[in-house]
Amino acid sequence: MVTITNYIKRKKEDGTTFCVLEINSGIELIQSQTTGQYYATAKKCYIPATFDEAVCRSLKGTMMQGSIKKVECEPYQYTIKETGEEIILNHRYEYSPEEDFMSSRLSSQENYSAQGNYSTTVQ
Repeated sequence: MVTITNYIKRKKEDGTTFCVLEINSGIELIQSQTTGQYYATAKKCYIPATFDEAVCRSLKGTMMQGSIKKVECEPYQYTIKETGEEIILNHRYEYSPEEDFMSSRLSSQENYSAQGNYSTTVQ
């Protein structure tokens, strides 16, 4: 599952504007290659929309089937906003309407606590 978390207005080459929806995946833990410590992150991507700004605003929080996948692409330069460091990336993130097998499996797993209480994991 993915969630619409925001929208952004962008300009076309001809000067007209359109909206893109910001799509966010669920939380995932990644191990740092430098420190070995884990940190929480979420994949994010943008998809163009035909909706006006009012509709895009009302869609915030909407959950949809699908996942965000890491896709290899031609290398490009990227500046990390927080540090100003310039790096070369060779991937981008794309929305896929098909659920990623592992995330769909994790979201449907059942957890049992030590006290025997039954709960379902929700992502």
